[in-house]
Amino acid sequence: MRNRWLVPAGAAAAVLVIAACGSSTTGNGGSGGSGGSGSTPAASAQAASSGSTLKTMKVGSATVLANSKGLTLYWFVPDTPTKSNCNGSCIHYWPPVTGPATAGSGVTGHLGTITRSNGAKQATWDGHPLYTYVGDTGPGMDKGNGLNISGGVWHAIILTGHAAASPKASSGGGGGYGY
Repeated sequence: MRNRWLVPAGAAAAVLVIAACGSSTTGNGGSGGSGGSGSTPAASAQAASSGSTLKTMKVGSATVLANSKGLTLYWFVPDTPTKSNCNGSCIHYWPPVTGPATAGSGVTGHLGTITRSNGAKQATWDGHPLYTYVGDTGPGMDKGNGLNISGGVWHAIILTGHAAASPKASSGGGGGYGY
């Protein structure tokens, strides 16, 4: 008689474990307690892409294109000069830079805009739609450079010099950002 309760109790425990494993979190995108602000990736994405004056920033021995806050700008290999291929959950981690953008001191190249599938304007540089990366939490960072996630490879826009060799390129992972 006592064993009848073991099966329902075991089934209830299994349901709880499965539910816990399937839950999602918000917060800082699962960055492992790196001292993030606790904001959601979407809020971070919006803050990271704001500002329309582009400037240059030193990252190691390279000079990269950056937004007005000094965050490194990236281009996505699958994009074309007229179309962004970063949509859906991709834009939460790779926020598009809103256009039009203006060139600050030292910025060379052709600036333009494309119209995204949702009708928003996105800034371009030499035919590459521009993005920031939520993993870059401050000026002078390029954590997104060389990552192979969200359907393709991401590159920092390097104006002069060379980016450091990056072993970061992989088909999975992504700093815990669940792509």
